[in-house]
Amino acid sequence: MKPLLPATLRTALVLAVVTASASIALAQLPESDMVIDPDRVAIVITDPQNDFLSPEGVAWPLVGASVTENNTIENIETLLKLGMEHGIPIFISPHYFFPTDHGWQFEGALEKWMHSVSMYLRKGPLNLEGFENSGADFLERYKPYIEDGETVVASPHKVYGPENNDLLLQLRKRGVDQVILAGMSANLCTESHMRELLERGFEVLVVQDATAAAKVAEGDGYAAALVNFRFMANAVMTTAEVEQAVKQLRMP
Repeated sequence: MKPLLPATLRTALVLAVVTASASIALAQLPESDMVIDPDRVAIVITDPQNDFLSPEGVAWPLVGASVTENNTIENIETLLKLGMEHGIPIFISPHYFFPTDHGWQFEGALEKWMHSVSMYLRKGPLNLEGFENSGADFLERYKPYIEDGETVVASPHKVYGPENNDLLLQLRKRGVDQVILAGMSANLCTESHMRELLERGFEVLVVQDATAAAKVAEGDGYAAALVNFRFMANAVMTTAEVEQAVKQLRMP
């Protein structure tokens, strides 16, 4: 009988086979065949707010590098402009905290951090005192698109996904089941919206450079999100690719 391979060598061989198999599987991920349908599509932007996107925002020290690298601010504005010019409905899913939300008895790491720095804080659900130009307010350059009387601003989501606001209702009531998704932040609210929209039967295209995320000692949130976007979304495109696709559409 031939002697067995040493345990360390057997382990190394198994890992090599698993790694090679994983590489083959990843290489075989099919390319997207999603086609933007002007009769069914909408643009959804998560959290286009000062606390994420302004250098004065409380999250800027964490996300600013990623926002700058991806040209996120300008790319979100390009999507908003595309929607306005081509008649694509625009939906905003904002994130607000009210004083009563600080009574939560348990929170995840980012929830704790957001509450500790008063991120997205408003005086109350019926109170806009001090809201204008605050961290919870929309980036000033986006306001002409968001406050045009046509854009739908959903009620606030409270953690990451749209399960507890009216975004999905607003989309369904307008016959939308295809979404061009962007906004902040990539591995939190944007990814959570993608997951829920997919689970609810929507076709989702994620705009990879119209989002960004925090870089912390534990990792790069944007890099993490890109992997999941590719695995799960119906399509992943750059802003330039979306712009080109939209300009070729015959809008209803």
